[in-house]
Amino acid sequence: MGSDNETTSSENMTINKSILGNNVAVAFGALILSIVFLLGVPGNLFIIWSILARARKRSVTTLLILNLACADGCLMCLTIFFIIYLAKQNWVFGGVMCKMLFYLCNTNMYASIMIITLMSLHRLVAVVWPTYLKACTRRRTVLLVLGGLWIVVFLLALPALIFRKKKDYEEGRTLCETNHSSPQHVILQYTLETVVGFLVPYVIIVSSYARILRRLRQTMFKRRIRSENLIQAIIVTFCIFWLPYHIINIVQVMETLTQVGPTKTRLYDIWHSSRAVTSALAFISSCANPILYTFAGRSYIKADGLAFMARLFEGTVLDYGARKGRQTKDQTTNLTECRTI
Repeated sequence: MGSDNETTSSENMTINKSILGNNVAVAFGALILSIVFLLGVPGNLFIIWSILARARKRSVTTLLILNLACADGCLMCLTIFFIIYLAKQNWVFGGVMCKMLFYLCNTNMYASIMIITLMSLHRLVAVVWPTYLKACTRRRTVLLVLGGLWIVVFLLALPALIFRKKKDYEEGRTLCETNHSSPQHVILQYTLETVVGFLVPYVIIVSSYARILRRLRQTMFKRRIRSENLIQAIIVTFCIFWLPYHIINIVQVMETLTQVGPTKTRLYDIWHSSRAVTSALAFISSCANPILYTFAGRSYIKADGLAFMARLFEGTVLDYGARKGRQTKDQTTNLTECRTI
């Protein structure tokens, strides 16, 4: 979500274009953000209301979904500033807002992927090591983990706060852009975002689900709990909409490491013209979750009305409880048969 200010001359050449690329990309980005705002704000607020006001039972998964909805809801409320920024192609909100808005965006990125990773790890423990589940899901333990997660998230997003700066140009245009004083800063920020905010969490997520599927094939409990498909949909959706952004991060790092020449110019044009669109696409993941929940809970709508989403989340708890009960019962039966033999 930034530009490399490695040289003043390159900035002056590109300022005559648009903020982060060509006018078509900027217009498309503004359109995406407008749709995201209209869907994401009421959608995430409805999730928060459903869990806090209507859900009678709150599982670990429900608590994680609540935290995810809070992070996404806050981000959705910020999109109006970026819509205005893209429409005007001029930053009118001042230096403090320049730093804080982009800092909060990065905070959401890290929070979303880490919460999704926790969902996968919780599912891993539930399926592979169910005897440890109770110890891992004690209220105090869960709250400590979530508190630690948010502290880490706020620390990881600090480069966006440090390097963002409002800058005035001769043409009378003001931009909110990254202010990297050295190539190392570019490499640090965007490598950190992609490695810690995407690659490492996804290795953990994929490894967890590979282990879960292997375990399910080895047991007679092949029926997955109701929330399994929902969590997988959240994971896939996040990957689809954030992958282009991280690809552009990699391109920008490669451009920074490349010596002056046609290759460097080509790489610069790629990331510079794609920032607006890929950043806007990343916002879609925060408004997609309410849509996923609505499809998953559509069977509850007729019976429960506005409480359908709360019933969906309670349903995941009931399904898990039933599965756990069946597993315990079957283990008891097997133990009795062994003693008889």
